[in-house]
Amino acid sequence: MSTFEQLIDQFLYRPDEPGLPSLQWLADAPRPESTGVEAPQEFLAFSLTDETYAVPIATVREIVKVPVITEVPRAPKELLGVMNLRGEVLPVYDVRARLLLAGGVQPITGPGDVPAQARIVLVKSESGDAGIITDGVEGVVRLLPSLTEPPPPGGTEKPFLAGLSRRGERLYILLDVEKVLE
Repeated sequence: MSTFEQLIDQFLYRPDEPGLPSLQWLADAPRPESTGVEAPQEFLAFSLTDETYAVPIATVREIVKVPVITEVPRAPKELLGVMNLRGEVLPVYDVRARLLLAGGVQPITGPGDVPAQARIVLVKSESGDAGIITDGVEGVVRLLPSLTEPPPPGGTEKPFLAGLSRRGERLYILLDVEKVLE
């Protein structure tokens, strides 16, 4: 046995070592039933102005840097324009006006008009895939359904929010992708 093996042998237990208590009782102990722990749901968290929003991860197609955006004449004010993503033309929305975060939508024509951390979150919806411009993506967060509250009553015609949830001290505003892109 080498010197190294001798040193390690002093710290590790061997099955044939005398004087060790039997641990068979641990293996034979009844296992507790399922504790009914709820499974967390995964959301993609991103920032808009100074607030943190989240959408279900299942609705997220991909996240891209802000490309060149082509303006569409006579389009709704929240539609910034369209972008070309690998040959696919997709609409890009700025949802700040719908969420009453900004007085108006600022025109964005490309990466030079936004901060470096800004991203477009491509989401899947029944009306087709679309992009939502964000101030930055924070990452995937797991939220417990029991800690999710319904959205507060508001004066808007369309309820864009799916709920509110907390994780520690952090508040996440959950968006209803279908309603916010209508």
